[in-house]
Amino acid sequence: MKKNTLTLIIFILLGLLLGSIAAHVLSGVKQLSFLTESTMISWQPRANLDVISYDLKLQVKLSVMSILGLVASIWIYRKL
Repeated sequence: MKKNTLTLIIFILLGLLLGSIAAHVLSGVKQLSFLTESTMISWQPRANLDVISYDLKLQVKLSVMSILGLVASIWIYRKL
């Protein structure tokens, strides 16, 4: 399999998604609450330059499980 940037991005997104799904599935287990609690990180750049204006909003919801999924996806990508 050819390694390229697009493949890495797909692996990273899949790892984050699978980690998030795992955190959601395990959210009912009280002993694993430290793995499933998430933190919201947001960034909102905006400008009004009279000719053009923009308003972007980027939010990332991270948990330990999401980060573990990210690390696992990068590890699998490197093993290819």
